Amino acid sequence: MPKMLDLIRMSMRGELPPPPVAMLIGFRPTSVEPGRAVVEFEAAERHANPVGTLHGGILCDVADAAMGIAYASTLEEGETFTTLELKINFLRPVWNARLRAVADVVNGGRTIGLVACDVLDEGDRLVARATSTCMTLRGDQSAGREAWAFRSAGGRSGAAGRGARGAGRSRRSLPSGGSAGRGAARARAPRGSPATAGGSLPEGAA
Repeated sequence: MPKMLDLIRMSMRGELPPPPVAMLIGFRPTSVEPGRAVVEFEAAERHANPVGTLHGGILCDVADAAMGIAYASTLEEGETFTTLELKINFLRPVWNARLRAVADVVNGGRTIGLVACDVLDEGDRLVARATSTCMTLRGDQSAGREAWAFRSAGGRSGAAGRGARGAGRSRRSLPSGGSAGRGAARARAPRGSPATAGGSLPEGAA
């Protein structure tokens, strides 16, 4: 099973499809290296809230995607992740603009990591700042959570493959941001684990 970083780079080269949420919203990763990712997004009228500015949820999605990709780029073979918590501050209104979300892994432990993201406009002005807490999943915890690109390529491996073959199991995408599929994952988390204590367990890969 390839590393998440390899799959992300293959998707960026057009060798694998992007996550569905990326196509829905219209963002795309433009740069990725271990612990760092850049996602670009063109804000347009279709992304506006009722008062005409860019909807905060869209900004959150773009930041979540960048942070999910940054964290995913640090994972080893057979590992995936979930987002436990996400916080964002909206600092400047946006109408129609090209935005850039730059995310870095601030601290990466064996299981829990902190990621930060700045969303900038064309003039490098700070539009929003976000942070997220991510948890690495291994073995049975990662069942059914392989990256969207890996599933699209027909790949299955280890515990993730066994989980994906379960009858009727719903599967979701990573690493678009890492925050989908939390309910199903929470049901599988052992009582008293960090996942249940945090209240969340997963396309952001998010």
